[in-house]
Amino acid sequence: MVIKLNHALFAATILLLCSCKTYYIPVDSFRQQFKGLERSKYVTTQTPLGSKQSYDTYPIAFIKCIDKNGSETALKNGPSIEIRFTTNDNKKTVFYFDLMSIYQDTVLGVKSRFVPNIKEKISLTNVKSIEVQDGKKKFKYL
Repeated sequence: MVIKLNHALFAATILLLCSCKTYYIPVDSFRQQFKGLERSKYVTTQTPLGSKQSYDTYPIAFIKCIDKNGSETALKNGPSIEIRFTTNDNKKTVFYFDLMSIYQDTVLGVKSRFVPNIKEKISLTNVKSIEVQDGKKKFKYL
């Protein structure tokens, strides 16, 4: 029993140390970062399996966000950046940051790079919090 507990404790410690750092974006800041922008940057992404996908994205090099201590920081944008919207009814929706589109107060996003045709919409008027993190997935821009 003690050995199993030690293994579980070791595994939990490793997961905690390797977990992704989460940042926060106030809804108003999110709106400001996309104000007046168009999806005008053409990129090609390579998956860990070697397949490629090309698409237009927003020309945002760094995402302005806040860390857990409330300090402003800038997260470098990339194909493994994920954004999580939590609505007023506590529903969580996760998109890839560079695959979402913003139309007025509506965000249209893609949840999977492997099935990019399946999209979901959420209304920013119903969003209570926005989190962003580098999922550390092995996608890269070519």
